[in-house]
Amino acid sequence: SAQFQLAVPVAVVFAPGSVPGDLPRPLPFKDVQETETSVNLRTSVTSRYETVYRSTTAQEEAALDVATAREADAALHPLQDASLGSLTVYVVPETSSLLPQGISIYVGKHRSALVRAGGGLAALRTRLRQLMQVMSFTDSSIAAALSDRTPDGQLGPDARRHLKSSLGYEITFSLLNPDPKSHAVDWDIEDAVNRYVQPVLDKLSLVANFSVDSQILYYAVLGVTPRFDKESSSFLLSAHSLPHVINPVEARLGSSAASLYPVLNFLLYVPERSHSPLYIQDKDGAPVSTNAFHSPRWGGIMVYNVEAPVSPQAPLPLHVDVDMVRVMEVFLAQLRLLFGLSREELPPEILLESPGNEGLADWELDRLLWAHTVENIATVSTTLTSLAQLLDKIGNIVIKDDVASEVYRAVASAQSAMAKLATGHLHSAFQASKEAVTSSERAFFDPSLLHLLYFPDDQKFAIYIPLFLPMAVPILLSLAKIVREARQRKKEPTKID
Repeated sequence: SAQFQLAVPVAVVFAPGSVPGDLPRPLPFKDVQETETSVNLRTSVTSRYETVYRSTTAQEEAALDVATAREADAALHPLQDASLGSLTVYVVPETSSLLPQGISIYVGKHRSALVRAGGGLAALRTRLRQLMQVMSFTDSSIAAALSDRTPDGQLGPDARRHLKSSLGYEITFSLLNPDPKSHAVDWDIEDAVNRYVQPVLDKLSLVANFSVDSQILYYAVLGVTPRFDKESSSFLLSAHSLPHVINPVEARLGSSAASLYPVLNFLLYVPERSHSPLYIQDKDGAPVSTNAFHSPRWGGIMVYNVEAPVSPQAPLPLHVDVDMVRVMEVFLAQLRLLFGLSREELPPEILLESPGNEGLADWELDRLLWAHTVENIATVSTTLTSLAQLLDKIGNIVIKDDVASEVYRAVASAQSAMAKLATGHLHSAFQASKEAVTSSERAFFDPSLLHLLYFPDDQKFAIYIPLFLPMAVPILLSLAKIVREARQRKKEPTKID
């Protein structure tokens, strides 16, 4: 059974003129709020929000004395607690012009937010609760991380969409050109990866190691023939045929079976001339604006249509330069979806700052780390339980010292990760959970523990008796003869001359 305790250090900082009149005691003071949710009969999660209420410092006041919330967010960033998983909420007066009209909560791109005062402590607490749901983990994000232990009925539709926690991921960008006779396609994938993908992966490097490669595949076709639509004189792929597109393409992608880590595939498909232009339809038959779709835990495919030449006599193949900005926008959105970083619909009074070219905000990284830490600890627990069951079944198994020490290390690291979560040290908790996964897998996959190496005793008898029986029969017969002769000698009286 696992009782997870997740502690979140929160600072609520009041700017002059924003302190509610009904505070229980003078500033500064501390307050702890706990909620417990059970994931299943044996697993529960306790969320502990350890909040410090205080007034702004002179530096913070100066940082808040700017024209826009975005400038305030940038100026406050160096002044706040930068530790992973922590949150700082700045409460500004009700009349403050920092927040746009009608906005009561502004979420920055680091680990802080601005909240408009008004309505006393109860209203403030409601806003803080709303804010935690956005910026920190939620019951559903933790339940999704523990999805292997959660009864299916309790999970939201997105719970199994995102990738399982792993120590590394491999990303492959593939350009599919099924008709090279008609289209000579050029894409500057190296520049696009450096410019758009690398900043996101640099930010995610804390979570896992990433490797990126790209390839161009010729004569690779989709496994589904699109339907011709007379009205629009274009070809259509309907939503229900999309799952059948992936298998035939995947056969050409190269082996992901050889990879140690999950592989994310991003495919750019330039339809052949006879099927152009090609559009993807959603379930309701409406065209998909991005002309792309994604497959949970696998990757995404984007269809890139080529403009028909102005004159029918244009020489083939047509030269096509891919607009990488448009393509990368789609692939990055799909990458966020695969990591569970998609932004939910929020009430209109909450404004989220766009993370810019980094691709994800600091608090989104924290959300990912909370979920992956919990998932890693659960994975270690499952791996070691399976290992223990295997060892119980095989009585004569030999456990080498290095396997035993990996098991001890995995248990110690998992316990350390749990303890660090309970004290709100997210970074060290995540590192410990990664070490626990590495050690538990080393132990589980150790070649000396291959159960085929150890036979039950009855199998040994079954194997060796047929081999020894033919040799044993003459030996036993001669032994019996020797015993008989010895007895015979005893019975015969000895002659005395």
